[in-house]
Amino acid sequence: MPHENQTLGEFIIENQAAFSYSTGELSRLINSIRLAAKVVNHEVNKAGLVDILGNAGSENIQGEDQKKLDVFANEAFIKALSNREIVCGIASEENEDFISISGKSNTNTNHYVLLIDPLDGSSNIDVNVSVGTIFSIYRRVTPIGTPVTLSDFLQPGHRQVASGYVIYGSSTMLVYTTGHGVNGFTLNPAIGTFYLSHPQIQFPKNGAIYSVNEGNYVHFPQGVKNYIKYCQQEVEDRPYTSRYIGSLVSDIHRNMIKGGIYLYPQTAVSPQGKLRLLYECNPMAFIIEQAGGLATNGQQRILDIEPTALHQRTPFYAGSQKMVADLMQFLG
Repeated sequence: MPHENQTLGEFIIENQAAFSYSTGELSRLINSIRLAAKVVNHEVNKAGLVDILGNAGSENIQGEDQKKLDVFANEAFIKALSNREIVCGIASEENEDFISISGKSNTNTNHYVLLIDPLDGSSNIDVNVSVGTIFSIYRRVTPIGTPVTLSDFLQPGHRQVASGYVIYGSSTMLVYTTGHGVNGFTLNPAIGTFYLSHPQIQFPKNGAIYSVNEGNYVHFPQGVKNYIKYCQQEVEDRPYTSRYIGSLVSDIHRNMIKGGIYLYPQTAVSPQGKLRLLYECNPMAFIIEQAGGLATNGQQRILDIEPTALHQRTPFYAGSQKMVADLMQFLG
């Protein structure tokens, strides 16, 4: 049972026995993510004061301009996890291929691979809106001591052993699950410690917020258009409130606390959808389901999708159970 003023470090140690493989390795990995998050948080908070805003002059594998902070965050997480030799492989949304970490002895006996979106919603940095980091952890499927292969990363989301996000907002929070509920920790910047602030977060069964980029409405599938019209109807419990930040971490975090649905459909321009299955949708879906919500691509549960590529995209609909169920009626 979590107790008052419990730190993230204490919580990790106390709950270590709940992991299927209690070697302490996963605990060290989450601790390393915590440390890297503090480094990135420091840079995000001073971004307006130094020349770290704007584009870095290169594109990532997705063909999007890389923001300077994206590059910084990517390097910070990779460095923190590589130097400690705490994982055997890392895949980042910012890198074309995965990184195999062989260790000083050229063999790596670690069991875990990490997939990461180092700075989600980074286009919001320039206007001081919340951004985040999303991470996903799997046990490798290839033999221990051999280099990791693509198959270690292309695992369905239901095989995740942990996932989480860091939200760099008015306060900085780390929210994560290891399959035993979802807990949120808020950083006390004065002493640099994360404290348990949101134990056992639960999605309200229903909500009154819908989050979608309505600027793309004309390109949405008809079922999604019909659902949006339903959200806007003047009846007893509607219209719902429209809230869209454009940072997946922020939108999901708000809806998880207050109750709501997040929609990112495929469009004529992006027929596969825009969000990345491995770096965004799977880790978020694991958290959402652990908090009692639902996550689907409109056809099947997100966590059941068999990935075929590192940077695969998918439509994404997630949130309060009743709202997702209502949407599915419209999607047929």
